[in-house]
Amino acid sequence: MPITHYIDSSVLGFSKLQTLLDEDYKIALSEEASAEIDKARSYLNLKQKESKHPIYGVNTGFGSLCNIKINEDKLTFLQENLVMSHACGTGDRVEDEIVKLMLLLKIQSLSYGYSGVSIKLVERLIHFYNEGIFPVIYEQGSLGASGDLAPLAHLALPLLGKGEVIIDGKIESAKILQERYGWEPLVLQSKEGLALLNGTQFMSAHLLRNVLYSRRLMKWADVIAAVSIDAFDCNMSPFDDLVHQVRPHKGQIETAQTILKLLHGSEIAVNQKQNVQDPYSFRCVPQVHGATRDALRYIEQTLLTEINSVTDNPNVFVDEDKIISGGNFHGQPLAIAADFMAIAMSEIGNISERRIYQLVSGLRGLPTFLVSSPGLNSGFMIPQYTAASIVSQNKQLCTPASVDSIVSSNGQEDHVSMGANAVTKLNRVIDNIEKILAIELFNASQAMHFRRPLKSSEAVESILDAYKEAVPVVREDKVMASEIQKSIRFLRNHKI
Repeated sequence: MPITHYIDSSVLGFSKLQTLLDEDYKIALSEEASAEIDKARSYLNLKQKESKHPIYGVNTGFGSLCNIKINEDKLTFLQENLVMSHACGTGDRVEDEIVKLMLLLKIQSLSYGYSGVSIKLVERLIHFYNEGIFPVIYEQGSLGASGDLAPLAHLALPLLGKGEVIIDGKIESAKILQERYGWEPLVLQSKEGLALLNGTQFMSAHLLRNVLYSRRLMKWADVIAAVSIDAFDCNMSPFDDLVHQVRPHKGQIETAQTILKLLHGSEIAVNQKQNVQDPYSFRCVPQVHGATRDALRYIEQTLLTEINSVTDNPNVFVDEDKIISGGNFHGQPLAIAADFMAIAMSEIGNISERRIYQLVSGLRGLPTFLVSSPGLNSGFMIPQYTAASIVSQNKQLCTPASVDSIVSSNGQEDHVSMGANAVTKLNRVIDNIEKILAIELFNASQAMHFRRPLKSSEAVESILDAYKEAVPVVREDKVMASEIQKSIRFLRNHKI
């Protein structure tokens, strides 16, 4: 029997989200969530009949057309037209992994009962999630305010039997859903199209994907730095707790403690050193990695708030007898967090490349370019070039998107967050960090070969033994791209 996670008002945290993804949970509405959704929909139906004034998003146009009232018999057309007209995405297709997160986060947001949608609509989204049916969504099109309108329109299209979906890895017309699953296209009620399109789920899902990835990458960053520290025959004194207690940034202290733990028992670490000081890329690992850790704490808290929030508009407050048009769809918190994360994580790649450079420079008793016969063999010369190229690209990708804004909708939407651009740039930065770290481990493992017979710690030697099974020591020139790919796969698959 599949394990079920019930959507309710409890906080959806990162550990739970990782479990939902890793163990392929099915999801369902709790009784509490069902009751809240029904309550809001019933209230909205009643207000729609009783009110003599237009209610934005319920019986009006949208954006700069908000003052145009729509007749009762046209409300379904209004919502369907909204979805179709806003499906203007272009560019690369969004990964299935992120679309799955978008579905989950949209369901979570609608479940709180402040959106006025029907149970039927939310349950159809749940069917998509549980059956692994992913609407085809494109990366470009959202301004990150009024919500992620274009990508969320593509998320909504298959509910109407329109657009395309991914089923078992293949792109199919959404019309197949009725034939294969018996799902008739939904007839949207008032406000339902707007509730689907308003929201920050494109930005949130991308940021969430990168937060979950970065948690793993930060563990690897410390492990790989520890390998490089021994490979470069570094002093251990910069990691002494006394140094960090007099400048007690939390991330700095944590990183220094991790490095000491990883290198505990290393023969290389306790060996007499000829060098009094080490380059900053080794000596300042606690300060640099630690600063990124502290930045990630802010980013995680911002994201945690967002994914447990209501981000559509207007919001329905039944107990207070109010329907309020506000701006919870505005992505500025996420845009700033994504830009901050790109900057913080890019520094992990930046310092990693500097360690790579030092390892191939023919210093500390290591051969030039980490190969026994330099000249005849180029050895590890060009992997450093590759890392440098990727680091440079990350610097370019770190130009903030959140400082930009372009007026839209006839001036009604006169400030937007550009958060969608921020998170898609962030995707590339995080993927690049993985590549850089994989190249560093490739270099550090090779450098350790020249430290024998001395050994590192039990923790480091265990990782190196597993690594060399996948990426053996390079004894003469070979196609290095293949070895780098093996190294990347090792980082993804090896448990740390």
